[in-house]
Amino acid sequence: MNGAVAVLDIGKTNVKLATFAREGALLWEHAMPNRVAPGPPYPHMDIEAIGAFLIAALKEANKAHEIATIVATTHACTGALIDDNGLLLPVMDYEFAGVEEVEPFYAPIRPPFSESFSPILPAGLNLARQVAWQKRRFPEAFAEAKYYLTYPQYWAWRLCGIAASEVTFLGAHTELWAPLAGRYSSLAAALDLDRRTPPMRRAYDRLGPVKPDVAAAAGLREDVGVLCGVHDSNASLLPHLASRKAPFTIVSTGTWVILMAVGLSLDGLDPADDTLANVDVEGRPVATARFMGGREYAAIAGAPASPDAASLARVIASGAMALPCFAGQGGPFPSRKGEIRGDVAPADLPALATLYLALMSDLMLDRLGVKTGDLIVEGSLAANPAYCALLAALRPSQAVYAGSDAAGTARGAALLAQWPPRDFQPPALIAAAPSAVEGLQAYRRAWMKAVLGA
Repeated sequence: MNGAVAVLDIGKTNVKLATFAREGALLWEHAMPNRVAPGPPYPHMDIEAIGAFLIAALKEANKAHEIATIVATTHACTGALIDDNGLLLPVMDYEFAGVEEVEPFYAPIRPPFSESFSPILPAGLNLARQVAWQKRRFPEAFAEAKYYLTYPQYWAWRLCGIAASEVTFLGAHTELWAPLAGRYSSLAAALDLDRRTPPMRRAYDRLGPVKPDVAAAAGLREDVGVLCGVHDSNASLLPHLASRKAPFTIVSTGTWVILMAVGLSLDGLDPADDTLANVDVEGRPVATARFMGGREYAAIAGAPASPDAASLARVIASGAMALPCFAGQGGPFPSRKGEIRGDVAPADLPALATLYLALMSDLMLDRLGVKTGDLIVEGSLAANPAYCALLAALRPSQAVYAGSDAAGTARGAALLAQWPPRDFQPPALIAAAPSAVEGLQAYRRAWMKAVLGA
């Protein structure tokens, strides 16, 4: 069926519906803020608000360009216990720290890092810890559950009624997947999830047509297809998997900075550094590092801005530094309290924050063991030329490119409607010239000494 591909893109901050032509052109988009309901019984995603937004947006988008296919891409660490009628428990917010109380029960059954390649993370950032907590706190609901659905697959199920599991989401630090073995980890059986996991499908598989009630509410044709869906960082990776050869590293940025090194061995990963394995749409492990860069930027500087060279020079000359960690989670220093040393004028805070993110990205690339291959910056930091130029100066042996596509995650997900794509035009990239700001290398050495104490 010819027609547009509609992508439901659920980030931690915003929810968006975007439609794309088969050749990749963005046709229509609309967004709303994402919201976490405080509870009871615990902080959770406002599923009904997202559902209402989705139906209304599909209806409007379909009027402009007839939709043929729908696919969801979402942030990680989120899942849903369902029966045939719907949710049995609210979809938990992964920042709910109350799940940590289950640790005495959970720790003895946690698989080793060598099996899951998933570091031990706070709050609900290991999806399986959420499951363990729900199982102990709500045993009746857990016992009644037919399936546990990861987040993109939950939305696919709402749209078409067919339940599926999918590897990019299971492979995103859930502790439920064994990337080298290509199967569920031992934890799935220990939590009784092995009886509640629907069949494994590829992200690009067509699960079925939309349900008649969805078609009627959204004004869609009843043969509109619903794809299985994909983890959002893996969606950002897809255009590059389709257009370049390894090695290369995608720096996917937003609330999180996710550095995915395609073609790199997993041998150097260390859970203490928040380095881990993700899994691509074909089930292949991808060495990954992460830190909560978007949130840290906001803590340092507030609203995003791209500083000029003069502002960067003033901060470097002053010796003022931002030192981790401002988010309380993510990266190798989650237990440290972020601090700003020295005096910085309010107008120069974006420069300080940009320097911090560039230095943290450089550090994480070193922790991963990345030495060669292009660096491609996607997402919010691709619109910050200073960040890209600083990264290029800090990594002189690698070329740095900024993605020019603000819809990169959604466009990547749209590629699943025809995967692998035929006659694919690689995404437009902007080469970053290394920053010539004076004193950067000395500043880097001083920052590293302050951070590492060496």
